[in-house]
Amino acid sequence: MALKREKKLILWFDEISIGDVPLVGGKNASLGEMFQKLTSKGVNIPGGFAITAYAYRYLIKEANIEEAIKDALAGLNTHDMKNLQERGERVRSIIRNTNFPPDL
Repeated sequence: MALKREKKLILWFDEISIGDVPLVGGKNASLGEMFQKLTSKGVNIPGGFAITAYAYRYLIKEANIEEAIKDALAGLNTHDMKNLQERGERVRSIIRNTNFPPDL
């Protein structure tokens, strides 16, 4: 049985359109849209794939890092760029230092 699109870990650019922002984010949805609409017109857009939002949520859950991320963001001051940069780096560090589940 094929996975529903909402549960896929990746989607290829030729499967993605601008309507897929919730699945792959704005940049990837735009790349998919350009790939589909412009490659046939001779515009060179490299093939590729997007890691889905589902894959991200799956990693956070399976690696059990949701609380660590929440802790890193606790007290976030969105009006303080230095604070935003520091918190963002903490979250990126948590994710970088996480062992990916084998099935991911």
